[in-house]
Amino acid sequence: MDKEANGESKIIGWREWPSLPELGIVAIKGKIDTGAKTSSLHAFDIVLKKKGQKTFVHFKVHPLQNNSRVVVQCKALLVDKRFVSDSGGHKEERYVIRTTMILAGIKKTIELTLTNRASMKYRMLIGRAALKHFYIDPTQSYLAGKTTKQKRFLKELTTTTTPS
Repeated sequence: MDKEANGESKIIGWREWPSLPELGIVAIKGKIDTGAKTSSLHAFDIVLKKKGQKTFVHFKVHPLQNNSRVVVQCKALLVDKRFVSDSGGHKEERYVIRTTMILAGIKKTIELTLTNRASMKYRMLIGRAALKHFYIDPTQSYLAGKTTKQKRFLKELTTTTTPS
């Protein structure tokens, strides 16, 4: 399902604004993390629900830093449970989902681990497995820019809510 824009790799900065359309997340500030294999997403109120033979993960996301008023309710098929080491070396068992990420015009299916990142600066880390077709310029930020839809979404939020 990976789709390269114009058949070329894209240059992105060390932080970008991807979207996760299958989860209803129009824009989320993500940090590129080549030290992590799998990407991770800020999630809370995580609940597993079985439907027939399938297990779904229901969870909530605060997609914007310092703004707990904006909440996106998400649902995805549970793909796996894995132990993941954080930057401090602590192991944590996390649920893994698969979803679509759009970044710099490239649409691809990625795996995400779910963890509470409320105390972290970035709501999403984009790991190596999601970075095929991208070159990272560590001296730059937001080279991919924002789509018109993302700009409209973020503008609406700044006029209707105040950060908490």
